[in-house]
Amino acid sequence: MSAQAACPPIRLLAVGDTAWTVEFGASIDRAIHGRVLGFCSLLGALSGDGRLHGVIEWVPTFRSVTVHFDPAQADALALRDLLHELAGNSGILSAAGCRWHIPVCFEGEFAPDLADVAKARGMTPHEVVGLMTGTVFSVYMLGFLPGFPYLGAVPEALEMPRLASPRRVVPARSIAIAGRMCAAYPWESPGGWRLLGRTPVRLFDAANARRPALLAPGDEVVWDAIDATTYAELERECAAGRFDLTQLMRQGVQ
Repeated sequence: MSAQAACPPIRLLAVGDTAWTVEFGASIDRAIHGRVLGFCSLLGALSGDGRLHGVIEWVPTFRSVTVHFDPAQADALALRDLLHELAGNSGILSAAGCRWHIPVCFEGEFAPDLADVAKARGMTPHEVVGLMTGTVFSVYMLGFLPGFPYLGAVPEALEMPRLASPRRVVPARSIAIAGRMCAAYPWESPGGWRLLGRTPVRLFDAANARRPALLAPGDEVVWDAIDATTYAELERECAAGRFDLTQLMRQGVQ
């Protein structure tokens, strides 16, 4: 990959008069996302020092960051220049979050599309589960629903299109794939991704003011297979508020 391809030009786009979007590229790419994370890290440091007066929040995506500000408190053009300077100096950040080991049941009703994916890819269900649990997924962004993580990358051997007809109801906490992406549904909702398993762990808790979404961009996720009995036990613990989420944080991102 050429240096130009690795570091495409930065673009700043106005989002009305209350936000700037900083674009680092035009594709889903680990290097581009690393620049997104590096930029967010700089914003966090400046905000912590009180040097981002008027900035309300910033929202990272696969390839960009949108910075929201109060135009009555921040000079839009001065902020634009600062963001451009920061973006040029952000570098690539590869260790922004933590690594989660999240239990998932890949059995029966929790995995309605597992057999079809295995058949389509010329594998056994056990081999599909082995690839899913043997992959370290990176959290690129949250979207679609509160706390809904987009993770990459699904092994090429499991690449599958979305369902031709989306489900009207996808159970909460379902683990799904589409293309080379993986996701986890925090809430019951419609959805067209292929469902391979379900976790008993709550992915979004509105009562947690500090971190309502379990996962954040820059985190890594390993799916740990559990059986249906263990799933039921953990689900009861989670529902009763007795499950300690810190036990899922085995180690930091490497």
